[in-house]
Amino acid sequence: MEDNLKKNQEFMLEMNRITMERQIQMQDQMRERMVAMQIAKAREMFLWLGSFYVFAGGAMLAGFARTKKPAAIAPLLPLTFLVGYQADLAYGSKLNRIKAESENILQYERDLIEIPSGLPTLSSIDAGRIRAQEEKKYHATSPRN
Repeated sequence: MEDNLKKNQEFMLEMNRITMERQIQMQDQMRERMVAMQIAKAREMFLWLGSFYVFAGGAMLAGFARTKKPAAIAPLLPLTFLVGYQADLAYGSKLNRIKAESENILQYERDLIEIPSGLPTLSSIDAGRIRAQEEKKYHATSPRN
């Protein structure tokens, strides 16, 4: 009887371990897909911004050539920074720098990412659930005639 119980416990531990490994793998794959979507979104945005920059820049240069007023090309400066930033994000090393900074935060500045009031406990979750049920009783909607 004890032998069966011990085998059952070992089996349950192994199943729990496998389940946990699967959950970790699933979460990691979902994270990878989300990051890939963000990179693809950044690249798509760069294409749109780059196209706008080319057309607007051409129009500004044509306006400057006609009027000789520097105000006609003044918007090129902030647009250049905007397009440069997006290009760095989409195709450059910006994501690597962001990753390095996030690792730095995780290692040396943990206080910035802590959850206010700490992790929820089972008792705080149950207390919130009971409070919500009580409020539901007191604030129940009455049927209208």
